[in-house]
Amino acid sequence: MKAVCVYCGSSFGANPLYTEAAQAFGRALVAQDLALVYGGGKVGLMGVIADTVMQHGGRAIGVIPELLVDKEVGHAGLTELHVVPDMHHRKKMMADLADAFVAMPGGAGTLEELFEVYTWAQLGYHRKPVGVLNIGGFYDPLMTMLDHTVREGFMRETYLQMLQVDGNAESLLAKLAAYRAPEKDKWADLREKV
Repeated sequence: MKAVCVYCGSSFGANPLYTEAAQAFGRALVAQDLALVYGGGKVGLMGVIADTVMQHGGRAIGVIPELLVDKEVGHAGLTELHVVPDMHHRKKMMADLADAFVAMPGGAGTLEELFEVYTWAQLGYHRKPVGVLNIGGFYDPLMTMLDHTVREGFMRETYLQMLQVDGNAESLLAKLAAYRAPEKDKWADLREKV
């Protein structure tokens, strides 16, 4: 594992704990010599984690669509800033650059990015670990919903277990480093029944 893609809010959130956790995660990345790959913004938690990585001598690689550069939210002080045409190119480049994915607190965009790479992992498009930094229980309601999805027969327990969840930066990074993807993909059982 050399680079971790972090999805997080372009806002700070209501609790100062989120900013503190973004700083702690940035420091943990640098301490483990892991590059940050993220959405390239200078605002909110995105800016906090990137600033922390850069201030501590790490590598921060941003990928931002032209539209957001035009709105002047791009971070000019990164190791690398890639400007791409749109969100589709952004997400693909971020996924290609990263060896693991982590969602921190954020809004609809963060959730969408998390679920995209999580779904790709279930389908076998990649075998990279996907994690959630569950700061202050922020993702507890989501985990309750995913448990419900398993109980109702829409997702296998195996796929719930693919999502690495922890409230501590170092512990989550250790889980990501130790992760091994399931051998069977989402469609294996169906193929075996045919």
